Amino acid sequence: MTTAFLSAGRRRPIALMSVAHACVDVYQGAVAALVPYFVAERAYSYAAASGVVLAASLLSSLVQPVFGALTDRWAMPWLLPLGALAAGAGVALSGVTGSYALTLAAVALSGVGVAAYHPEAARAARAAAGGSHTAMGRFSLGGNVGFALAPLLVAAVVAVGGLRASPLLVLPALLGAALCVAAGRSAGSRAGGGAVTAASGRDDWPSFLRLSGAVACRSVVFVGLSAFVSLYVPGRAGGGEAAGTAALCVLYAGGAVGTVAGGRLAERYGRLAVVRRAYVLAVVAVAGVVLVPGPAVYGCVALASAGLYVPFSLHITLGQDALPRRVGTASGVTLGLAVSVGGVAAPALGALADATSLRTALLPLVVLPLVARLLLWGLREPVPAGAGPEAQVR
Repeated sequence: MTTAFLSAGRRRPIALMSVAHACVDVYQGAVAALVPYFVAERAYSYAAASGVVLAASLLSSLVQPVFGALTDRWAMPWLLPLGALAAGAGVALSGVTGSYALTLAAVALSGVGVAAYHPEAARAARAAAGGSHTAMGRFSLGGNVGFALAPLLVAAVVAVGGLRASPLLVLPALLGAALCVAAGRSAGSRAGGGAVTAASGRDDWPSFLRLSGAVACRSVVFVGLSAFVSLYVPGRAGGGEAAGTAALCVLYAGGAVGTVAGGRLAERYGRLAVVRRAYVLAVVAVAGVVLVPGPAVYGCVALASAGLYVPFSLHITLGQDALPRRVGTASGVTLGLAVSVGGVAAPALGALADATSLRTALLPLVVLPLVARLLLWGLREPVPAGAGPEAQVR
């Protein structure tokens, strides 16, 4: 598998897709990165600020599986540049809107763009990767790099002219759209559209639903940390907005490392074994984020990020192999749940923080990785199409 990935014919499309993925996922990270500035410049409460995160993810959660189902039936490579442009336009407009409602509408547009992009991108990347977990990890790494760069990009833009400078944030979308077109031309196949040939195999819905439950638990933890870690860490480690931005960068950068490590570890030990152990690490690390004082909290943020991101690309391929006849649907659900469920839960966490404290609101996040681990108990790894029975492990 790795040899196939390293061939020149596969390497170029994956590289282009990875960088395009970074350009699109900047906008998933940018919404959380804008939260402290909405609080500072517009005096949003915790609940109102978390509502912005909800708006970015709610429509995405509803429409991303729909886009996935559509890509199961038809080739839709044009969704990639269109989704990138919509994602960028929404975030670019969010800082210049004149009301809270318009801000919600702008970030909702960004969420729909993200939803349109990811199912087709994941399907195309899986095809270009030739079944390599490492290759899919590198594609996912692009998204994590985009997440990691988002706080720095937002801070740089806001430093120029406050939230009114947000239209500058459209620039990564323009680059991403161009790269999507180039990747489609490089890959060649399906570039012209048309119907998708149905894959063989049996869809294992019970296993897929259990996997989706684990993805949902991870989503609540990660989005909860994304929304509030930049507000929480300065009170634990000292410092102001710069300390919060640094914590958010650590959260996203740790995800990049975790994604690469997840793909490589899965090649050696198997996907489910790696995912289960990652969730055990996440329980301990998230507890550290909430409870450990001083600069050590940054180390806990990094470990929590790694524990939550080691499973990220593995969730996608596990879902695709569990539903071999509905790869687009599986991609849409796993990628959609990875952000959307957490976005739906974020306002509840914000309301709890307003009523009590941020620390109290973050405490439930410690338990959810354990719930994810329990959902995967006894699950058997799906056998990819063409693999022999020896590939099936516990």
